[in-house]
Amino acid sequence: MDEIAQLKEWIPLLIPVVILELALMAAALIDLVRREKTKGPKWMWILIIVLVNLFGPIVYFLIGREE
Repeated sequence: MDEIAQLKEWIPLLIPVVILELALMAAALIDLVRREKTKGPKWMWILIIVLVNLFGPIVYFLIGREE
């Protein structure tokens, strides 16, 4: 039962992180689809955005976009 109590304590802290992750992922994927050129193949950026939690979208926005 202690594990359940600990989980209940952490959930309010995890919810904003999960929402931030999903929002960043959605924004990065939308930007990727709309952009004609990127630094590297788009399939690679899709994998990075989706599989590298929280930091994948940030890396895409900082490095992957070709302006």
